Amino acid sequence: MRIAHLYNFTKISGHCLIILLACFMLSACNPQTDQLSEREARVNARESELVTLFAELVELKKSLEKDQPDKHSVGENNPRAPNADGCVCENTEASSVLKDAGKIDAKTVLGGIEMVHLDPPGLEFSARIDTGAQTSSLNALDIVEFERDGKPFVKFNLIHPQTGEKIELTRRLRRYARVKELGNRESQRRPVVRMRVILADIDEQINFTLENRSRFKHQVLIGRNLLQDLAIVDVSKKPDSVTADNPAAAPTK
Repeated sequence: MRIAHLYNFTKISGHCLIILLACFMLSACNPQTDQLSEREARVNARESELVTLFAELVELKKSLEKDQPDKHSVGENNPRAPNADGCVCENTEASSVLKDAGKIDAKTVLGGIEMVHLDPPGLEFSARIDTGAQTSSLNALDIVEFERDGKPFVKFNLIHPQTGEKIELTRRLRRYARVKELGNRESQRRPVVRMRVILADIDEQINFTLENRSRFKHQVLIGRNLLQDLAIVDVSKKPDSVTADNPAAAPTK
């Protein structure tokens, strides 16, 4: 009887021990289960964030694609919008006006009649400014051509602007020019000399054709060979003296 009770007690004790071991093992596994659950929750949260971020990127891309044609249209309608190279495209007409204004600022404004200083003879003469003449011309009387040391020269007279006396000049003969006067069918062959001209703030060495200008009021005619790229003509402008403002116009000895 006692043996039977001892057997039952041992059996029950063994079952309890097994149950205790099982509970212990389960309790040991619970922390790992909790960690796995926490990691799974974090992964799910990250996935949710990525899905949200991807949706925002898609919406942003659509918005940019929608705004792109509007920017092109604004650039086409606005002539001052910067292009791909970063330069500003201006209206053609406005650009030409600005360029012309810059050119006017850079050039000397002359009237139809101006006072010019010629060297030689180191005197001031009244001159007609003629944009229709290609080469400037000078009143020359008693023209005589000759050679000196095998080189061609020309001797001629100018009329002193104050005294009316003749002034003899000798210059190197540069070449001949063919000039056709108004109403004449045949062109005339005229000698060309080089002289220094001071006109306003212009100081240049230019060619003059020599001709008898006694029938004209002005002994000097200034043409495009001096005016081009340096001056513009305003016929309403009154002539100014050269020597009063330009010390370089002093006679050369």
